[in-house]
Amino acid sequence: MTDTVKKRSSGETPKRSLITSILGSIVGRKAAICDKSNVLETVSDGLKKIYKQKLIPLEEHYKFHDFHSPALDDADFTAKPMILLVGQYSTGKTTFIRYLLEQDFPGIRIGPEPTTDRFITVMYGDEDGVVPGNALVVDANKQFRALTKFGNAFLNRFQCSTLKNEVLKNVTIVDTPGILSGEKQRLDRGYDFSGVLEWFAERVDRIILLFDAHKLDISDEFKRCIEALAGNEDKIRIVLNKSDMVDHQQLMRVYGALMWSLGKVFKTPEVSRVYIGSFWDQPLHYDINRRLFQDEQHDLFADLQSLPRNAALRKLNDLIKRARLAKVHAYIIAELRKGMPSMIGKEKKKKELISKLDKIFEQLQREHNISPGDFPDVEKMRAHLQNADFSKFNPIKPKLLEVVENMLSSDITRLMSQIPKEEAITEANGGIGANKETVRGGAFDRENETETPFGFGKGEGFDKGAEESDWIVSRDRYKADETFDSLNPVDGKVSGRIAKEHMLKSKLPNSVLGKIWKLADVDKDGFLDADEFALANYLINLKLEGHELPTELPKHLLPPSKKDLNEPTGTYPSLEE
Repeated sequence: MTDTVKKRSSGETPKRSLITSILGSIVGRKAAICDKSNVLETVSDGLKKIYKQKLIPLEEHYKFHDFHSPALDDADFTAKPMILLVGQYSTGKTTFIRYLLEQDFPGIRIGPEPTTDRFITVMYGDEDGVVPGNALVVDANKQFRALTKFGNAFLNRFQCSTLKNEVLKNVTIVDTPGILSGEKQRLDRGYDFSGVLEWFAERVDRIILLFDAHKLDISDEFKRCIEALAGNEDKIRIVLNKSDMVDHQQLMRVYGALMWSLGKVFKTPEVSRVYIGSFWDQPLHYDINRRLFQDEQHDLFADLQSLPRNAALRKLNDLIKRARLAKVHAYIIAELRKGMPSMIGKEKKKKELISKLDKIFEQLQREHNISPGDFPDVEKMRAHLQNADFSKFNPIKPKLLEVVENMLSSDITRLMSQIPKEEAITEANGGIGANKETVRGGAFDRENETETPFGFGKGEGFDKGAEESDWIVSRDRYKADETFDSLNPVDGKVSGRIAKEHMLKSKLPNSVLGKIWKLADVDKDGFLDADEFALANYLINLKLEGHELPTELPKHLLPPSKKDLNEPTGTYPSLEE
């Protein structure tokens, strides 16, 4: 009997181990599948997934789309960065686009009168063409489907111009109708102009407000349009265009007047950066500010070129803002629902709740510890609530809010950490996709042109003398030689201590002087000979004139006596002594 039991037990052990291994394999595969489902190919994929799974249910439950922004499509997460141009008529918006692209686009019209009468989205295409607005909003691959809510009056004034241009491979540019003054112009548009701007403002990566140096007044409609951009101040850049039409004294006054006007419209203590320039390809009327225009253009172009690199971060930031607003909206709707009677007096109670909406906002701030900045504009909310049926509002559902809170604290953090990983993978793949990380072509290539003397910074600062055969330092070195001789050099060299006493007279910080020493001490022996001393003085003067120092000494600044030097290691004097 015992032997039989032993045999059975010994015979069952392999079967159990087989079943255990099969079950383990199944569990492992399921876990692997789950892991793969949680691994996101890109940040855009992750944003799409968490929006559909975690934020959309909250938005739909509390009718968020009826009060604020329509639901996001897949194309909103995968679209190229967009630049929105806004300004009064004849401020150079269309000319600015042509300046960037360096060619005309289909449907372009430029003139001193109000020429652009429609929203034109300039996008990349293999063939030049125009897509009407009604056809554009039904294209699932484009991010404009939600614009159908503005009706045919708008869609007849909306089009997409496709163009095979290098700039448009990485960005999309949106031209807008010139903003006019007068109540008649606002009423005769036939669609909600400010509402369309607000829709674009929520989705674009950069908003450029253009002003004409001769047209600084901000009309009522322009003021309403700027107010429609509220909440997107971080995207706004201001351009004072046609600045070459005034001289330097007038430009100073124009700039001051513009800042004063903007201070009255923007409800923030700080005003966005103002770029001064003349963005067209015609001769400058007043050439005296040429260098200023070059520097300002360089800064603006650098900002625009960074858009593809920061696109994922911008979409992440916009989704966070949307989630916070959706949470606050849920609290507002639930509070209004709670305040409604079950049977009689609904209409009267509705009017009462709308009238004291500001008090309700303050109450929710205290109860849920919400920042006032997270709440929507109270007047806009009142307008939306006038036609709403409060009895169809849903009460608070903690589970939906908990899911969104978890999304903000966990999923968003994970996606933020994935952004630098994506960049590292791109670099590890030998730069594949690197061209997508910056805007190229058109005026952007001309700005960074290095093969001609007209590139930014060419022949200036430490680049001066690069194309010349003579050593640029030797031109004015007689002053440095006189100082060098007065320092009583030993064996044709001065020590670090003596050189330091002289260099400190420039009043430059020790960190800058230390960098100059490393560049000037070419042979790295801890001493400066006459050539190296002259080079050190040349670099000091460059810095005092406002130029940047090179990270490495350019070949044309290398003293002729050091051309064949192998740069042995040496010691440096401590500037902290």
